[in-house]
Amino acid sequence: MTIEKVDFYYFSGTGNTLLVVEKMEETFKKNGVNVELHKIEDSDPLKINLEHTIGIAFPVVILSTYHFVWDFIRSLPPANGTKIFMVDTLGGVSGGIVGPLREIVKKKGYNPIGAKEIQMPLNIFYVEDEKTNQKKVEKGLNEAHKYALTILNGKSEWGRVPVFSDAINLISRGALKLADADFHQKFFIFDPEPEKCRKCGICVDLCPVGNIQMIEGGYPKHGLNCEYCLRCVSLCPRQAMPARFNYKGKTYRAVKAKELMH
Repeated sequence: MTIEKVDFYYFSGTGNTLLVVEKMEETFKKNGVNVELHKIEDSDPLKINLEHTIGIAFPVVILSTYHFVWDFIRSLPPANGTKIFMVDTLGGVSGGIVGPLREIVKKKGYNPIGAKEIQMPLNIFYVEDEKTNQKKVEKGLNEAHKYALTILNGKSEWGRVPVFSDAINLISRGALKLADADFHQKFFIFDPEPEKCRKCGICVDLCPVGNIQMIEGGYPKHGLNCEYCLRCVSLCPRQAMPARFNYKGKTYRAVKAKELMH
């Protein structure tokens, strides 16, 4: 399979997906393929170049992925055989992504050439130590490297288990709607602890959906449109956003905030 140029669209919450995308980018480039990375939250799907191979990468959340990632995928323009592949990162299982996403892009005229799900450290209900994290990251990046090679060699696959994956997708959509409810947003809202917050505004810049604003007094305030990507919780330099659902309030980050902001 001849691939000359890859436009890689990605969203990364706390950095796992970014690490995988960068490893695949490195492998592609070593094999003579030109690669450009694009953040999904900053990209217009209608402006993608259908002459290039398209990559899509994102984290798994509630067996699926975030609303704005699905919106990006569903808004892709019609194609005539444009090659497309996907990769997601997850701490457990998905089930509701690979098949449904394949059907969406295939109906739009794309040629789905590969799908891969890569285990990485959890960032929610986090209990692990740095040594365990490092082993998971190393294994995940090795899988990313091998996956990129299978794409280049024409050996990657993008299969589908129709009934199972469609059922899981429906369950996930229901769970995501529950997460959107006002009572859930208010219960899990991530407002900072004033004694720790230094009013730097990094969380405002990191939020992919513009859900955080600086209010009177200079502190950040969350709205009710949080998608729970955990960027604000995990990447706050002073750990001012409480992570009550994690063991002893621990947070996980795969990269530094500036790596996601640039």
